[in-house]
Amino acid sequence: MAKKMWLKRLFIVGGVGILSLAGWLWLTMLSPWFYERPNDLADIEQRPHQVFVYGTLRYAPIRLIVMGSFGDPKQAVLEGYERNGLDLSADAGSRIEGLLLRVDPTELKRLDRYERLGIRYKRREITLSDGTRAWVYQRLNALENTYVPHTDFPIALVP
Repeated sequence: MAKKMWLKRLFIVGGVGILSLAGWLWLTMLSPWFYERPNDLADIEQRPHQVFVYGTLRYAPIRLIVMGSFGDPKQAVLEGYERNGLDLSADAGSRIEGLLLRVDPTELKRLDRYERLGIRYKRREITLSDGTRAWVYQRLNALENTYVPHTDFPIALVP
């Protein structure tokens, strides 16, 4: 009897955990809440784009959740940069291995949302070691873009 009760509790706790994780992923990556694209950002060009990824987006399940596709990944190297946690910084003797993704404008918009473009990251064009041009997300400076005016009241965002 005690074994059945233990299994039942384990099943309930596991189910709640999985639902909580799914809800958190949806809220942070796909929901219409918690991110509004800043008005000062340029519109996304309606053409295929290439994006160099070096962090969590290297993992196929994350890309599938965020973009809705795998992005046709290819191995790529960015020379002259090193990885510092969630950011890149110039370093002449370093290199970062990652993936080059080919994405459409809708997928790029979803990547911008995931990276919180204009709030946490900026997207800039870089040249990979093979000469390919691609977008890369780079952290904004700590003081850059920490104040966002709102029509009703000012709010400060701390990245």
